[in-house]
Amino acid sequence: MIHGFGFLSLSASLVFPWALTGLVQGKAITESLFKDVRQSSTDQKMQLPSRKLISQVSTATTYYVSATGNDRNSGRTTSSAFKTIQRAADLTKPGDTVRIMNGEYKNEPDRGSVLSIKRSGTAKAWIKFQAYPGHSPKIKHNTWNGISLGDGVSYIEIDGLEVIGNNASISRSYALSQQYNTSNPLTNGSCISIDGRQRTVHHINILNNKVHDCPGGGISVIAADYVKVDNNTVFNNCWYSLYGNSGISFFLNADYDNNRGYKHFITNNKTYNNRQYVRTLSSGRISDGGGIIVDTSKKGKNGGYKGRTLIANNISYNNGGGGVIAHESEHIDIVNNTVYGNGQSPELSEVQLAAGYSRDVKIYNNIIHGFSGQQVNKNTNNTNVIYDYNLYPKGAVSVVRGIHDVVGDPQFINPSTGDFRLKSTSAAINKGYYWKDLKTDHAGKSRPANKFTIGAYQ
Repeated sequence: MIHGFGFLSLSASLVFPWALTGLVQGKAITESLFKDVRQSSTDQKMQLPSRKLISQVSTATTYYVSATGNDRNSGRTTSSAFKTIQRAADLTKPGDTVRIMNGEYKNEPDRGSVLSIKRSGTAKAWIKFQAYPGHSPKIKHNTWNGISLGDGVSYIEIDGLEVIGNNASISRSYALSQQYNTSNPLTNGSCISIDGRQRTVHHINILNNKVHDCPGGGISVIAADYVKVDNNTVFNNCWYSLYGNSGISFFLNADYDNNRGYKHFITNNKTYNNRQYVRTLSSGRISDGGGIIVDTSKKGKNGGYKGRTLIANNISYNNGGGGVIAHESEHIDIVNNTVYGNGQSPELSEVQLAAGYSRDVKIYNNIIHGFSGQQVNKNTNNTNVIYDYNLYPKGAVSVVRGIHDVVGDPQFINPSTGDFRLKSTSAAINKGYYWKDLKTDHAGKSRPANKFTIGAYQ
């Protein structure tokens, strides 16, 4: 229990040796901060290329990867595709794209990741790893990470991939037998790991991916800046690791520059069934397994994180820990999320959505729906944390109430199947606060300025 705040714990990364740094853990809301601008330089008047002109022109390459390919191929066409994604990654230069076709891509026995990204793009020429149009490639691993990004890598986009861990091949009894083994990747591996503790990682987009069944974290972001995690589905993670992971976690946020505006985006994601079945080694108890957490950004890698974080339009449900949590963090806006039925771990008296030991946090327009009699929010040792325009069901125990909060039935279409769209008679409709930076809802539907609805769906 940290500072008496029983429903939270510090991120597991505090106990990591360097050998394990890869372990822990939007649709365009402010697209200008992340927009990929390709530089094109042509001069029709030049008949003979000069040496100086050639040095200024960067020609982007598209590489192709197929499960039936060969790493001795050129990788430049679908018929000459590489077999491994790593082969393409090791060749990329700014502006390049790696298109990944159908198939399963697995880690080599001696590798810590299926895909380790070490080459950076630039502000005007991102490097993109994306599913080939119409394809659904799968990265399946039983090592420390499915995809890892670290050591200062920047301007990288990962789009449309499925990353699968090895939960299905692990029994709970085996995991419990390994609960003190800090060096076992079978029980501690994460799906996507972004780790800037050695050198700050920055400008990373994680978009439209399916991330699941990793015994450690789902999408883990440590000591990074300008990270967008948007429209991902993150589920069945955190089950067997001794490091106390969550579905989506941002830890020790680090400033790449002095911008005080939005730099981190956690938007339009669906995160569920992330839960701990093995105690966190550092605390000796079940402590995490939540949907989304921003953790310890008041004590980030470079001191307190100066940028803002937007957590918006997410659906977080049936997780073992909290649905959306800000812990020892600051400069966060938690807006228009739907949290439902979290706190599934019986060891936790977990809330649905809360801030603790934090400051400058705005919690607006959220549907905060827990179990009957459950305490659904908290306000522990906070400064300038505002709850308002949120909806609570009747019978909910809310420690904090804003003057515009609504008590009523959200009338979800079918929460038992994960359908949190609203019926036309929902108490949430048109009761929200106009949040000027949020133009669309979870499904991409426009949010009219004068008719803001509470929750992830307009």
